[in-house]
Amino acid sequence: METEYLNLGRKVLKEGTLKTDRTGTGTKSLFGYQMRFDLQKGFPLLTTKRVPFGLIKSELLWFIKGDTNIRYLLQHNNHIWDEWAFERYVKSADYEGPDMTDFGRRALKDEAFNAVYQSEKADFCQRILDDERFAAQYGELGNVYGSQWRNWKTSQGETIDQLKDVIDMIKKSPDSRRLIVSAWNPEDVPGMALPPCHTLFQFYVADGKLSCQLYQRSADIFLGVPFNIASYALLTHLIAHETGLKVGEFVHTLGDAHLYLNHMEQMEKQLTREPKEFPTVKLNEEKTSIFDFEMEDILLEDYQPHPGIKAPIAV
Repeated sequence: METEYLNLGRKVLKEGTLKTDRTGTGTKSLFGYQMRFDLQKGFPLLTTKRVPFGLIKSELLWFIKGDTNIRYLLQHNNHIWDEWAFERYVKSADYEGPDMTDFGRRALKDEAFNAVYQSEKADFCQRILDDERFAAQYGELGNVYGSQWRNWKTSQGETIDQLKDVIDMIKKSPDSRRLIVSAWNPEDVPGMALPPCHTLFQFYVADGKLSCQLYQRSADIFLGVPFNIASYALLTHLIAHETGLKVGEFVHTLGDAHLYLNHMEQMEKQLTREPKEFPTVKLNEEKTSIFDFEMEDILLEDYQPHPGIKAPIAV
C-alpha cells in the first residue's frame, strides 16, 4: 500500500507544474489526486523513511483536546508547530532580539543567521515551557484545528463540538451522509497562524467498518503528507474503537499536491527504497472514549523502517 504514496511522489517529479508559492521556495505541483489505504492491512506509517510516530500521536491528541497552544506539544518534545508561533512573537512589539525579518527563508540560506535563528527559537520554546503567562500570550496559534474541531463558534455566540457530535452520530445514525468535521472556518482563517491544510474529513460506515476520507487543500508531499496519512488513520482507529467498529479505509484526497524544489533529491532517494510491511497500532482497551486517551495508551508494533531523510521545512 505504500506504493500509493510513492506513486504520488513519482508522478509529481515527472509531471508536476512549476509554481511559485507563499514561502518563496517554489514547488512542482499537480491538482487533484487520491490515495486509498486499507487499514485492515496494517497501519500506514511509511517504511521507506522513518516517520516519528510520537510526533503524530502528540499532535493528534492536541487536536482532540481542542488545544491551540504549542505548550502541550513542547511538553511532549514536539516542535512541528514552533516556527509559526515563533514568527508571531518576533513580529510583536515585545520582541527585542536580533532582526528576524523574513527569518524563515534567510535561515535556510545563511548558516550564520540560521544559528542565531535556532538559538532564538530554542530560547522562545523554553520560555513557553517555563512561563505560563508568556505561553498564554505567545504560544497561541489562533483558532486552528483543535478549536474548529471542538469549539466552532457560531454567529449566535454558541459553540459546536464537531468531533463529539460526529462520534455520537456514528453511534446513533451510522448510515448518515453528514458524518463530517470541517476545520475551514472562513471567518477565523485570517487570525490563524497557518490556515488548515487538511480542511474537511468525512466518515462512512459499512459492513461494520469505519472509513474516513480527508480533503486536503494543500499537501506538502515529502514532509507533511506522511504525517497526515498516519494522523487520520490513527483518528479512524480511535473513533472505530469508541464506536465498536472495525477499521475500513483511509481515503486521502489532495487539492494542490506539491513537492518543494528543495525536497526533490530527498524524494528521489526515497523512491529508490523498497517498502517493508506496515506496522500495527495497539490501543488501550480500558479506555472507551477518545477524549480520555493519553500518549501511553497508543502503541506502535513491528515498525522497522529505512532511516529518516532530512529536509528543510518551508515556512
